[in-house]
Amino acid sequence: MNPKHKNNVGRKIALVANSTWNIYNFRLNLIQFLENHSCEVIVIAPVDEYIHYLNKAHKIKHIPLKGLRRKSKNPLHDLRLTANLANIYRKEKPDAVIHYTIKPNIYGNLAAKWCGLPSICVVTGLGYTFLHTGFSNKISQFLYKLSFKYSHKVAFENEDDKDLFVKLELAKPAQCTVINGCGIDTEYFKPKSSRHSRQAKKFLFIGRLLYDKGIVEFVQAAKRVKQKYPETEFQVLGELDEGNPSALDKDRLLNWVDKKIIRYLGTATDVRPFIQKSDVIVLTSYREGLSKVLMEGLAMGKPIVTTDTPGCRQTVDDGRNGFLVPSKNVDAVVEACEKLIELDSVDLEIMSQLSRKKAVEVFADKIVVAQYKNILSEIGLGLSKSTQTKAISDQQFK
Repeated sequence: MNPKHKNNVGRKIALVANSTWNIYNFRLNLIQFLENHSCEVIVIAPVDEYIHYLNKAHKIKHIPLKGLRRKSKNPLHDLRLTANLANIYRKEKPDAVIHYTIKPNIYGNLAAKWCGLPSICVVTGLGYTFLHTGFSNKISQFLYKLSFKYSHKVAFENEDDKDLFVKLELAKPAQCTVINGCGIDTEYFKPKSSRHSRQAKKFLFIGRLLYDKGIVEFVQAAKRVKQKYPETEFQVLGELDEGNPSALDKDRLLNWVDKKIIRYLGTATDVRPFIQKSDVIVLTSYREGLSKVLMEGLAMGKPIVTTDTPGCRQTVDDGRNGFLVPSKNVDAVVEACEKLIELDSVDLEIMSQLSRKKAVEVFADKIVVAQYKNILSEIGLGLSKSTQTKAISDQQFK
């Protein structure tokens, strides 16, 4: 522990991720919570266009991480990354480091071990290598096992991922805990009106256009539903992410648009207007950590159609605030969408209210940051009392 941080006051906490985008989209609530508890926050991440979050968060020190190459499989690059992080840790001397995403979880955690620092690794999803068998899968498992033996705590966003890591002996049960995703600001994401449309007509898919996100199943279901209910509209909001091995081909997307199977909305930094104008949120993903898109849909009072898979099933009480469907099952997606189309406005409104209730009671920011506070306490880093009494919110960053 740093000598200047005595009596549980003035902790210095470092957050490490593979992009500034990750910090902006998922960690601002935790940053504000830590600052409200007199912590100095350091963000270590490659710089991208989302660095503008610093404009309204002047207390945060951002250290550019230049050596992280997300797609590189060159061990020399990863060795340099580990050394780079170790140098930063030695210079900054944080009281604890919280690592996110695969490479920081592996190499950042090893660097923290070399520097004698408490390390928390947060597994926010298993990623491409875990969803596909092969050499890369075996290597990633080996590296996780090597690194996680030194982690003070490993947090997962769903029980299934935790159980899988324990079963594969990548982490020990005593190390592991589960948090309710990244949390959602239920005041920033909230319904503008309690009155639901007369009929479910607009189905919205939000996410990167990856095969693993189930985009093909969504479009195939859209084609069939529109044949029976031509007044319905199936919308897609998200980037192509062409560097991802699971990325959708651009020509295939254009073909769907040309045939008017879907309406492609491009990308957006603020998804709220699109969610508000939709009637149902659909995510046919094969696996998630815990989908923020679905949490946003819940908070804005939308019924959900999603897969009965880790990171998705946690958001839906089947038949109450939406429907769960088997992964890769187009027939089931069609059936779920048709059930919602045929519901009357009263039943849709009930579903809407139950979605909102679940967001507030299970996934709200205050619940998730309290889980982080408990994790820090478990590794011996109690926090001072909050210096502010206002509710936790990231609206000031938006």
